[in-house]
Amino acid sequence: MTDENERRLFGRTRRRNAPAGEKRDIVYRVGCTLDESTQLRARAVVKGVTVPRLLFEAAMNEHVETTTDRKEAIAELFAVRRLLANIANNTNQLAKFANTESTFPTEAAAVVDEYRALVPEIQAVVRRLADS
Repeated sequence: MTDENERRLFGRTRRRNAPAGEKRDIVYRVGCTLDESTQLRARAVVKGVTVPRLLFEAAMNEHVETTTDRKEAIAELFAVRRLLANIANNTNQLAKFANTESTFPTEAAAVVDEYRALVPEIQAVVRRLADS
């Protein structure tokens, strides 16, 4: 099978025509520099698609992540880290109290609950960052 026949069988360089009665009359313009344009064209060639199709498919991908999304996830992770540091400090204070008084305060259970509530948040943020 030739490369051209394989392309027809497994993929197209452009999208199929819109179904009858529907139009694709909304057009978005994207400005870019000459260097960005070169990079876009190179990526499109590697993928075997047109630049508009590359942009469309990238934007429609449910896993697309913007720089803003990533910055928000990192900021959230830092906030959780601060909370975890506060909990660690409270735990150290409880341990010191328990060692000097030879008793463990009943209020300490709240610290453990706070820690357990934070763990799923940390895992969720780390997963979001790992998936990007």
